[in-house]
Amino acid sequence: MTAEPPNTVEQVHMVDLFAGPGGLDVAAHWLGVTVDGVEWDDDACATREAAGLRTLHADVRDFGPRDFPEATVLAGGPPCQTYTVAGRGEGRRALETVLGYVKRMGAGHDVRPELKTLDDERTGLVLEPLRWAIEAWQAGRPYEAIVLEQVPAVLPVWLAYKDALEGLGEESLKESVRSGESGKTATARKDSKYRVVCGILHTEEFGVPQTRKRAILIARLTNEEVPRLPEPTHRRYRKGVKRAEGDPELREWVTMAEATEIPRSFKVVSNYGTGGDPKARGERKSVEPAATVTGKVTRNRVVMSDGTEDRFTPPLAGRLQTFPKDYPWSGKAVGQQIGNAIPPRLAVHVLAAALGRKPVEESLDSAVKGSWTATKDSCPVKTVPLTAEAEQLDITRL
Repeated sequence: MTAEPPNTVEQVHMVDLFAGPGGLDVAAHWLGVTVDGVEWDDDACATREAAGLRTLHADVRDFGPRDFPEATVLAGGPPCQTYTVAGRGEGRRALETVLGYVKRMGAGHDVRPELKTLDDERTGLVLEPLRWAIEAWQAGRPYEAIVLEQVPAVLPVWLAYKDALEGLGEESLKESVRSGESGKTATARKDSKYRVVCGILHTEEFGVPQTRKRAILIARLTNEEVPRLPEPTHRRYRKGVKRAEGDPELREWVTMAEATEIPRSFKVVSNYGTGGDPKARGERKSVEPAATVTGKVTRNRVVMSDGTEDRFTPPLAGRLQTFPKDYPWSGKAVGQQIGNAIPPRLAVHVLAAALGRKPVEESLDSAVKGSWTATKDSCPVKTVPLTAEAEQLDITRL
């Protein structure tokens, strides 16, 4: 009998900024990672409390790395509404403003006084993970890994983050030379730097029953090679293309019928029209993945094969995001909570990649299909090293 690969991330401690109802936290629990979430929204905190997630109900701007001294991993998905407004000038201007702030922060400037003068305070929130990362670096206790996610429009911000984080090592080297440190010490500082990768991931390529794109950043403090984004395990959905077609080494994408276990065939009709046209409402059949799950998910029409109509309940909508079927959605605006969350199944792949590992798909299948009550403290998802070198990284706590 082949022995199961061990879980090797039990001692990793993560702090999750803008933690929401717990997409990343669920993934962390499944991987055996200790996690503290920081979240200010009352409704999301109600869900987190019901789910038994460790939470600081507060504004991330009022705290920093010093408040979570045991954390070795930083994660988060900051709000992005102010600069992702498609086709609107204020959105583009806000993005340019944010990119300028990221560059200045990477160069050592404190921009917080200026952020208080912005017309929309949300514009500055996207800078908070970078502030936490820089403060931890300056305190001599840099995070060993950083994981950030948001909608695709945020990718330019993550690319600017990449330059800022990778530049921290160069700035340390310059400072060590100016202070007269030995060449050996300076070289050691240069080797201890962030290596960063950014990109867009398609959720259905990781077993999520939904076509959703996310902009991901993974940073590792390492003297090894640049980290890698997780590699797809499932085929990408293409309209009109059968599930069985495509790379035979990849699994078929997951359907809404499989995720929700609704016994009858159905189609989902979006509550809003494509391009703003109410007559051009998108439709997906139950044998396809869902369209992107938004905060309006519970308003979509679910039309059964016999013509009767229904709506997705919060538990069923959560299933389209790969939350456990018994996840205790609480508070108000539950649909918005579900739509805002990162799918836990995708989060497992991303977090594991940040730790130099990858999940064993069969164990991840079981976790997604299982009960939250039964899995939240049992570390059900097994992992294996991405490379032989990853086994030597301190971050995996081998």
